[in-house]
Amino acid sequence: MFLEPVLSLAHRDYWHCFEQLLHHDACGRLSSVSLAVQQTTACSKLITSQGRGRFFIRLMLMRRTLGNVIKHMLHTNRVIEWYCPNVAILRNEEFVEPFLSLSMVLSEMNFKISIENCSFLDESWLLPVCQIYEAVPCRELGMVLRYLDGRVFVLDLLQGSQAQVDMFAEPGDIIDEMNGISLRNASNGQAGVVLSKLKGQPLSIHLIRWRGEDGSIYQPLVKHLRQLKQEKPSLQFGPKPASQQDRASGQKRGQTQCESFYAKVSPFDQELFQHHFPEISCVGRFGSQPDLTIFAFCVL
Repeated sequence: MFLEPVLSLAHRDYWHCFEQLLHHDACGRLSSVSLAVQQTTACSKLITSQGRGRFFIRLMLMRRTLGNVIKHMLHTNRVIEWYCPNVAILRNEEFVEPFLSLSMVLSEMNFKISIENCSFLDESWLLPVCQIYEAVPCRELGMVLRYLDGRVFVLDLLQGSQAQVDMFAEPGDIIDEMNGISLRNASNGQAGVVLSKLKGQPLSIHLIRWRGEDGSIYQPLVKHLRQLKQEKPSLQFGPKPASQQDRASGQKRGQTQCESFYAKVSPFDQELFQHHFPEISCVGRFGSQPDLTIFAFCVL
């Protein structure tokens, strides 16, 4: 945070400065900022001013306008007059010029930032791993859910259910949204209500993984995972075994091989047909019996 209030009676986050900047824009030069403020305010995944400020900065970096916003703030004294020059960078003559120069340099860079993955900006700059699972219409997914602090945690997968067969989630993961409907700050049973409304429709589920990029626990989730483990002691939230890492990397490599698809049937080893990957609707293999493997795919 680069601003600190003069009086400690009320905390004024830097997000409030961005909001107030619009009220002092008599010439209407900040239309892009106005749109970004509206988008930030409308984001249901953000609850605190700190989270909104972090989200807004990400938008400004993506749109290469952070430097202009900082420059406008420096020329709008009424926005930053509440902040102490001893600790606030934008009121400190020694630090303000280097900071402005840095913000202008950042405005010349191209940032690829996922603004959809923003559910933990209230707690941390560090973002979790967020993945999307596409499911065919089904009556139920087969997950036991637990609601903690307005988040929908996966507690268990029912044996034989679609969730257990596909293994798209594991205990400790968070269902962040379904078909664009945010489950941030969800009340008990809300995920089931949303799922019932989407009955018969293909599902697009945003999952927040409890593992970080390096396989370790995503730190903002530590206290929640401890509570889940108290309720279900059999849960394990340790480093990912090497075998699982190898399988995950193998699956990732497989997804990149999209040039074409060949199907061969043993023992004849005869090529029956060839289709490009985009022409293939789905691929599946059933092998519950050791001596029986059925392989099939659908062509669009």
